[in-house]
Amino acid sequence: MMNRDKSKIEWIFFDLGSTLIDETEVYVQRFAETVRGSGVSVPEFRETAIRFWTQGQDGYPQAAAYYELKKAPWRSEYERLFDGCTAVLDALKARGCRLGVIANQVPGTAERLKKWGILQFFDVIAPSAELGMAKPDPAIFLWALNAAGCKPENAVMVGDRIDNDILPAQTLGMKTVRILTGPAAVYRPADDPSDRIVKGLSDLLLLF
Repeated sequence: MMNRDKSKIEWIFFDLGSTLIDETEVYVQRFAETVRGSGVSVPEFRETAIRFWTQGQDGYPQAAAYYELKKAPWRSEYERLFDGCTAVLDALKARGCRLGVIANQVPGTAERLKKWGILQFFDVIAPSAELGMAKPDPAIFLWALNAAGCKPENAVMVGDRIDNDILPAQTLGMKTVRILTGPAAVYRPADDPSDRIVKGLSDLLLLF
């Protein structure tokens, strides 16, 4: 799809969590904090979360609700870039791609992008906390497209989740790439609606 029609693609929009940002250690810490003093073990909680992720649901809040436990805060200090992220973004920019972010994030997205050394790659940033709208609401995608001056058919959304990234983008006419990184990767429906599926960030360089 993308490698045949790349002349029509003007913008590539990225999710952040579990797409560009490795959240593995965040979940390790969050699971431990959630079950502390509850009698539920971390492995037990993790397996329940994975079960929900396998069903296409958001595993962590579903597991917390299942055990009637209070959700722990999101610890952004444990986030890090996936290996090779900077090199992939740099290569895409060198090929003339315009890049943006559409992501559900706690406040301070631009500051974290700067800390990770990738802020300069993005011409449009649409973070949920600052905009007061969140995926899967198509409104946040429309905001980003309008800010970019881009028609939906000339844009691609890259993300790990079908519910938050792929389906709302497709309702607007955007192309989609699902990346199998992070906990949502265990959801592998036979009828995955994504236009393309890749195993990691470096595979994007085969498409664009």
